[in-house]
Amino acid sequence: MRLFMSAYETLLSGKPGDKLFLLGNEAIARGAIEAGVAVATTYPGTPSSEVGDILYEIGAEAGMKFEFSVNEKVAMESAFAASLAGLKSFVFMKHVGLNVASDVLMSISYTGIRGPMVIMSADDPSMFSSQNEQDNRYYAHFAHVPLIEPSNPQEAKDFLKVAFEISKMESLPVIFRTTTRISHMRGTVTLSPVSAPNLKGRFAKGGRSFVSLPSNSYDYKDELIDKMRRIGTHDFQGILNRSEGDRESRIGFISSGEAYNVLRDVLDKHQVNAEVLKLGITNPMPENIAREFLSRHGTIIVVEEVDPIIESDIRAIADVGFPEVTVLGKMDGTVPMSHETSPNTLEEALAGILDFNITDRKPYKQEQELPPRPPVLCAGCPHRATYFAVKRAVKMLKLDDPVYSTDIGCYSLGNYEPFSEADIMLEMGSSIGVGSGFTRATDQRVISFIGDSTFFHAGIPALVNAVNNNSRMLVVIMDNDVTAMTGRQPNPGTPVSQTAGRQKSQSIENIVRSLGVDSLKTVDPYDLKETLGAIMEGLKNEGVSVVIAKRECAILRDNRMRKEGHEVKYHVVPESCSSCFNCVENFACPALSISNGKVTIDPVLCDGCGVCSQPYVCPFKAIEVSNVEN
Repeated sequence: MRLFMSAYETLLSGKPGDKLFLLGNEAIARGAIEAGVAVATTYPGTPSSEVGDILYEIGAEAGMKFEFSVNEKVAMESAFAASLAGLKSFVFMKHVGLNVASDVLMSISYTGIRGPMVIMSADDPSMFSSQNEQDNRYYAHFAHVPLIEPSNPQEAKDFLKVAFEISKMESLPVIFRTTTRISHMRGTVTLSPVSAPNLKGRFAKGGRSFVSLPSNSYDYKDELIDKMRRIGTHDFQGILNRSEGDRESRIGFISSGEAYNVLRDVLDKHQVNAEVLKLGITNPMPENIAREFLSRHGTIIVVEEVDPIIESDIRAIADVGFPEVTVLGKMDGTVPMSHETSPNTLEEALAGILDFNITDRKPYKQEQELPPRPPVLCAGCPHRATYFAVKRAVKMLKLDDPVYSTDIGCYSLGNYEPFSEADIMLEMGSSIGVGSGFTRATDQRVISFIGDSTFFHAGIPALVNAVNNNSRMLVVIMDNDVTAMTGRQPNPGTPVSQTAGRQKSQSIENIVRSLGVDSLKTVDPYDLKETLGAIMEGLKNEGVSVVIAKRECAILRDNRMRKEGHEVKYHVVPESCSSCFNCVENFACPALSISNGKVTIDPVLCDGCGVCSQPYVCPFKAIEVSNVEN
């Protein structure tokens, strides 16, 4: 932890002209500090999470008010309120988070804002940590707001400040789009001066109405179109947009974001000196620059990710004013439509057009077949014990083909063997809503899994609906005290001892009880007997049953025990092991393995949770404590 704090402090203390080797997200955090952001809000989601982690640690020292909001919709509403009070606000989230906040976005684009406001959307091409790879540039078109795309950490810092300037210029929110590669690449970043934030906000009544009634929005739509048209007349040449290369080249390229980096690599590798128009603002399309560029080239190739949004705009401009220009890209199949634009795929797409040879590429030869490496729950993760107990309860009750609906979080790993307890997973909070829907459609027993942070995020309304409709279902809330998958950020249920500046944490149990759930049990998943009994009881109930499996994240537990100098390890007694392999095959802790026909426990991986020593996992009592303390 000290290493990260040192890096974070450098982001705060760095002087103008200093050069730091930063992640894109670290550069964005520094950009927010340089811009003088007063209020920053977020719900954590990869690939945007590090921005929140940094501002949570050092925002207050920078004079910034930072908030981990309960979900993205609330985060955007909080940032919008700060803007209306005249403050500079910054809200950030992963791409699917903008779906949650889109209702707010569509209205505030009409009402406009007061203080500058930027909305960061961290998109995830190729779905490294997401359920889809939607292109959130569509939201900018949909809402009629500007969109800016950086292509490296230096631009990520500098362009963020330009985004605030554009926001101030027309009193509009601005979307700042990164992708996984931009957020997580490292590069040298030259720091600029820091602006002190203005924290003295006040909502001034009178004047423009921010009430989204049809009578107001009717006129605001025309204003919005005029604002975007004015922004479109600013070419931002040399600030956000630039041209480079041979202006007389036969083919011209248009690109943005990470796709530009890939294009630059391919062109440089094959010594192609074509002109490239690199766009940093892609909505509204800077039409004057685009027309001038089209006038110089007979063929235009657009390279972007994920969808052909720039290409669509360029084709529209060409159709009207340059019918003789050929535009190539995703829409005609020149460039692949799906996933990240990689150097290999782009090289293959351009080889025939640019007449260069890629046959010298050495194919990768795999010497031996690699074993599958599916993601697994950490050693000691309480979710493993919960899934184990649910599977055993289903078997003991002889339930016929239950339906498992699950949610977004670490517990989505319950999809994998040996648990296989995930039939449907859509989005945050969907497990309870989908589960309730199944009770209307089938007699199969329904079991819904949801985490604590996800429950606060979007699970509460779904549970209200399930209770209101007397759905026959079991809801298992897997409460590990934090938003674990994205980096163990706090949520409303996180104990006060683990948070900064908060006086009270929210009780999931109290919330569930207040919604009218009569069948409610809170268990420690490390206690398999207690957990199994509660789940079996819940599955026998005719209405909504809730089991809260409450146990802190294993990583937090391990860190705490190390600090206390108290670590427990387990080992297998070979003479007692019957080689039934129940512990390996059905409990599947990564610390357990089979060697020479016997089960062994890796002392490095074992975190001493002790669940494997219980008779439900090892009926022969072959697993014992090795030591109690270091």
